[in-house]
Amino acid sequence: MMTSSLYIGLMSGTSLDGVDGVLADFAGGAIRTLAAAFIPFPPALRAELMALQANGHNEIEREAIAANGLARAYAACVDALKAHAAGPVAAVAVHGQTVRHRPELGFTRQTNNPALLAELAGIDVIADFRSRDVAAGGQGAPLVPAFHAAAFGQPGTTRVVVNIGGIGNISVLHADGRVSGYDTGPGNVLLDGWIGRHRGEEYDADGAWGASGTLDPALLAALLNEPYFHLPAPKSTGRDLFHMEWLDARLAGFAELAAADVQATLMALTARTIADAILLEGVAVDAVYVCGGGAYNSALLRALAAALGGKVPVESTAALGIAPNRVEALAFAWLGYRFNARLPGNMPAVTGAAGPRILGALYPA
Repeated sequence: MMTSSLYIGLMSGTSLDGVDGVLADFAGGAIRTLAAAFIPFPPALRAELMALQANGHNEIEREAIAANGLARAYAACVDALKAHAAGPVAAVAVHGQTVRHRPELGFTRQTNNPALLAELAGIDVIADFRSRDVAAGGQGAPLVPAFHAAAFGQPGTTRVVVNIGGIGNISVLHADGRVSGYDTGPGNVLLDGWIGRHRGEEYDADGAWGASGTLDPALLAALLNEPYFHLPAPKSTGRDLFHMEWLDARLAGFAELAAADVQATLMALTARTIADAILLEGVAVDAVYVCGGGAYNSALLRALAAALGGKVPVESTAALGIAPNRVEALAFAWLGYRFNARLPGNMPAVTGAAGPRILGALYPA
C-alpha cells in the first residue's frame, strides 16, 4: 500500500454549486492544506442533480449518466490539485452527491462513479463513506465531527464548530474531550431556493437581501413547528425533508408577506435552530466557529450571535487556520487517510452507530 501522506479530498454538498477540493498532507499526524480548487457544475449537470433529489421518471438511468458527469467534474478538480503535489498522491477521497438520505429506512445514497474517477485520475479512489455507519445502525451523518475534533479541538476549552452548507450541523467539542453533534436543520437550502425563485440568484450574497427584510414572528413560529427540530439526537436530515415544497406548505396564510421578509425569516430559522441546538447542550461555550458557505454570510453570523444571546464569540474557522470553504473537503481527505490507516472515521456518540467503523470503499487506480 502506498505510504504517501498526500491526499486529495473532494466534496460536493447540498448547495449543489460545484466541487470543492483540497490537497492535504497528513505527515506525522499533522493536518496541512497544500492547495485548494473549486470546479463549478455545468448548468445541465446541476439541474439534473437537483432534479434527482426527488422521485422522477427513469431515475436509474438518469442517475447513472449524472454520476458519469459528476466523476468528470471530480477528475477536473483532481487535475487542478495534482499540479501542486510534490510527490505521489496516496488517494482521492470523495464524498459523492447525496440524492437520498433515509437512514430510518437503512440507506443513504451518494451518487458517484468512483471507478470512472479512478480511471480518469490514475489515483486510488476511496468513496462511499456513509453507508458503513448506516449498516451499523447509525445515521451516516454527520461525519465531520470526528475531523472537527482532530483539527479544532483544544483540551480545557469548549468550542462549537458549525457547518452551514445546504443543511446546518454542529460539532460540540467539549473541554473534557467529549464530542457531540447532529444536523440542526436548514442551512442555506431554503435561503438559496427562495432567492432563486424571486430574484433568479443562486444565493443571497452576504445575506444582503435577507437583511433588507423584516422577520415575521408568526411565520417563524410556523416554521419552528417542524417535528424534526424536536427529535432527540442522534439525527440527520437533508433535502428529503427540507425543500421548497416544505416551505410552500408552511407559507399558506402568509401570502401577503413581502418576499424579502420571508427571506429574513428563513435566515432567522437557520440561526435559531443552530443556536437552540447549541444551547440545548447546557454547557458554557467559549466560542463558535462557522464553516461552509454560510460563513460568508455576515448577516447570518450576526443573527446567530444574537440568537445565542450576544454572549458567545461567533467567527469563521479561518480564525483557527482553515478557510471555511475548505473544511469539508479537508474532512474527507482526512477520512481517506483514516481508511488507509485502517482507523475508524465515525463517532458512534454522534451518529448512533453500534461502534467505531472504518468508513469507505477502495477503487484502485
